Amino acid sequence: MRLPASRQFVSCLLAAMLVAAVPNARAAGPVDCKLHFNMSGWSAFYKTLSGSGTVSCDNGQRMSVSIRSKGGGLTFGKSRIENGVGEFSGVHDIHDLLGTYASAEAHAGAVKSASAQVVTKGDISLALSGKGEGWDLGVAFGNFIISAR
Repeated sequence: MRLPASRQFVSCLLAAMLVAAVPNARAAGPVDCKLHFNMSGWSAFYKTLSGSGTVSCDNGQRMSVSIRSKGGGLTFGKSRIENGVGEFSGVHDIHDLLGTYASAEAHAGAVKSASAQVVTKGDISLALSGKGEGWDLGVAFGNFIISAR
């Protein structure tokens, strides 16, 4: 049985409106996301830090994450970062943020210190900053890993 032409037109119009109403996450453009975190660790030629945080994006997505930083170089010390903040660039979806970022840093601090670092993973960059306590001195290369909790 064939529908009248007016019903076919209305059906096609409704279908087109539904397709247009479904959002496409990639077509929406970049998303602004931030990481709020706490970390602590030590270094003696090998540097390791671990902690946890929350990623929140301006499109309403949120995710609890575990973070680790590992590397080596001429580095010595013990440190703790509290209320650190990271800002991501090049993001289209919160799940793009999970994975391993390349890092390199030079650091020096005693008692109260502040640090800033940029790490990258493909097109995504993460600018980290934080204040903390401890003592450290050196140059280290390694990775910064973000995983879902």
